Amino acid sequence: MSNYDSGNDSILEMYIFESETLLDQLEEILLQSEDNAELTPDDINEIFRIMHTIKGSSAMMEFDMLAHSAHKLEDLFFVIRENGIKPEDFGDLMDLVLNFSTFLKGEVEKIKNNETLLDENEALTGETDAFLNRIKGLATETPEHAQAEAMENQSDDESITLAAAMEDDLFGDMNFDEVQSDADTDHEAFVSDDDKPHVYCIHTRFNEDSQMENIRAFMLVNKLESIGKVSKTVPEQLNNNPEAAGIILKNGFFCHVETTADKETIENIALSILSVKSIEFLDCAQEEIIEPEIEAKPEVVETGKKTPEKVVDANKQKNNVQNLISVDLNKLDTLMNLIGEIVITESMVFGSVGMEGKRDESFEKASTQLQKLTDELQDIVMSIRMIPISGTFKKMQRIVRDVGKKLKKEVEFITMGESTEVDKTIIDGIADPLMHLVRNAMDHGLESAEERIAVGKNPVGKVILSAQNVGGDIIISVSDDGKGLDPAGILEKAKEKKLLVKPEEEYSEKEILNLIMAPGFSTKETVTEFSGRGVGMDVVKKNIEKVGGSISIESEKGSGTNIFLKIPLTLSIISGMEVLVGEDIYEIPISNIRETFKITANQLIKDPDNNEMVMIRGVCYPLIRLHDIFEDKKCETHIEDGILMLVDSGDTFACLFMDDLIKKHQIVVKPIPKYLNHYSIKNSGIAGCTILGNGSISLIVDIPAILDHY
Repeated sequence: MSNYDSGNDSILEMYIFESETLLDQLEEILLQSEDNAELTPDDINEIFRIMHTIKGSSAMMEFDMLAHSAHKLEDLFFVIRENGIKPEDFGDLMDLVLNFSTFLKGEVEKIKNNETLLDENEALTGETDAFLNRIKGLATETPEHAQAEAMENQSDDESITLAAAMEDDLFGDMNFDEVQSDADTDHEAFVSDDDKPHVYCIHTRFNEDSQMENIRAFMLVNKLESIGKVSKTVPEQLNNNPEAAGIILKNGFFCHVETTADKETIENIALSILSVKSIEFLDCAQEEIIEPEIEAKPEVVETGKKTPEKVVDANKQKNNVQNLISVDLNKLDTLMNLIGEIVITESMVFGSVGMEGKRDESFEKASTQLQKLTDELQDIVMSIRMIPISGTFKKMQRIVRDVGKKLKKEVEFITMGESTEVDKTIIDGIADPLMHLVRNAMDHGLESAEERIAVGKNPVGKVILSAQNVGGDIIISVSDDGKGLDPAGILEKAKEKKLLVKPEEEYSEKEILNLIMAPGFSTKETVTEFSGRGVGMDVVKKNIEKVGGSISIESEKGSGTNIFLKIPLTLSIISGMEVLVGEDIYEIPISNIRETFKITANQLIKDPDNNEMVMIRGVCYPLIRLHDIFEDKKCETHIEDGILMLVDSGDTFACLFMDDLIKKHQIVVKPIPKYLNHYSIKNSGIAGCTILGNGSISLIVDIPAILDHY
């Protein structure tokens, strides 16, 4: 317990911030050390410093239990620093310290929430004492004065700053060349001892609407590595090159693979990757001619040797972080709200002048300059709120490690696009959904080592977490190379739980896969620590939609599953289309709009249940009349007098019928007032509201809710 006066918020906030930063840094060091199967002297010194700092600051704040716990770990790492750690004790040490890290994080979280702290933690303390005695049995005497002297030497480093925390945030860029599979294990399944390796030049194209082509190419490379060695790819960098997806979409993906497998085997492996459209074997000389043309294009990013590149990045980071300061998020929220009010006021000024029809040349110049400055100010404020998604990705590494140990599954966890920046509010909103998806991939997706070997897979499974900026949205994918989803099994399970809303033969494969997001659905026969309760994917979907995003699923039985999250960069100010429904004006987010068009009456068709449908390029979409949803009687009802808009939410599409389009503009999203909640406003297809230039209020249409309910 602590008697510290929580009214002194500034000191308490600094303590919480520094403690969380230090514990994140501790976890990162431990996980990296576990991957490397060793603790370097630098790692040991850094952990000792972290514990010493937490001990001192916790004691100052009178959080005695935290200070005592940190002191226990400090004692432990003092002994390890003096005498080292035996290989047979390494695994137990990692488990112990990670458990301590989880405990300390939990206590810091209690401080944030003003909850009562534990007075003691006998289990962890006893485990630490036992482990300390175990390694001390081989250690020389460690005098108390030596420890005191060591702590004195560390005192200069006690005060951690945000700059240091950010500098330590370099998680290490994923490099394609560093992600190598155990090719030799699976290689023998395809070749005989008499065969000699042959170099194949492969040109692969993906479906045009597949998105994130660089990640799909990366997964293809991983598959090919199981039968040989991929010596070259074009583009060369698949994960750290922001232009890679565009290059692959335009030119296809080229790679050299050295293997003793035949062409048919290579082709089967390539086509097992989702969204692979075609594969072509080229003459190596021909491929060499193609490559310079691609690399000559300005969008291809040339990369140098790995070591110098990392040194340059580290130096750049070091120079940049010196100019960083920590800012209260509430202040940024207030600043963003003020920018929103400026945008609204600006449109009101321009709107009022426009109505009077009195605009001279000087006003036009001044208004243009004002609009330009407002846009720049808005961009800067929004960029301040943006933070890299790397922090969230690192937390997933701990989950993969813990779940893998408990399920006894060996997993290679790969992250891509960690530098992608997202609004702080959105990152907070997607942390739990991502955690659930990663745990699902580990529990549901990946098979056991024995099952993987039996079907000719590498016993080490792969979970890939990636992020990429696509237009005004962020696409996050969680992929695994496990057993994939079984559509027939999902349909049968949904039928048992009475979740089907139409005859089962009418369900497409995508609709069947989406059934796993229905409330109460689970493919697990038994309830485990990680799954089987039927509570999960429906909550993931709701949380993603809460931040204005959508979720879609791709899977192939036996090959793996890809789950894509499409989320906006920010929730505060978005691009919207102003539309007219009767006499009312509504806003539809641009991110949900695919196209607008007009049709004639004879193009309108009806299904057997008398529902209206529209055929577009051979695909039939349901027609939803907005005036029916919003009960507006003063509107156009004849199909030829209005306009249709094709909208989507993830994998669900529909056509909305409205009177007219007005204009595209920036809108400031305002929440629905709380006193209207008991009228179920959000369930009627309204996501929020905004203020127009004339001062009137316009409602923002909730496209995901409308497509779900109608």
